[in-house]
Amino acid sequence: MVTHALHPGPRASRARKARQKGQAAIEYVGVLTLLLVVAMAVVQLGIAVYAAQQAGTASRSGARVESYDRASMDGRSAAYASMSGWLADDADVRVQHGFDEVTVTVEIDIPAVIPMFDFGNVTKRATMPRG
Repeated sequence: MVTHALHPGPRASRARKARQKGQAAIEYVGVLTLLLVVAMAVVQLGIAVYAAQQAGTASRSGARVESYDRASMDGRSAAYASMSGWLADDADVRVQHGFDEVTVTVEIDIPAVIPMFDFGNVTKRATMPRG
């Protein structure tokens, strides 16, 4: 009888294997959820960095065009033209003229991977001498 306590029969062995498979499935779902959250955070960070880069490029090109007296377009149009279309839709471009310089400020709302979160906006400013 003691032998049976130390060595369970085939039914007990099958039941233990079934429980281990269930435990492995639960662990897999937990790890998969964690990896999905990390992947979405990385994508969101990439979108935020891209929005900042686009705002910087737009402000510089807008200021460059606005500072040139014989430009074929205004700085505001140049700033919008230098951004990706999906970011330019929610962008705000402001042009300020000084005595001998022009400043273009571009503000872009950072798109969210998950719509219920708000990541704010990014603002870049460029100043060029008028010439």
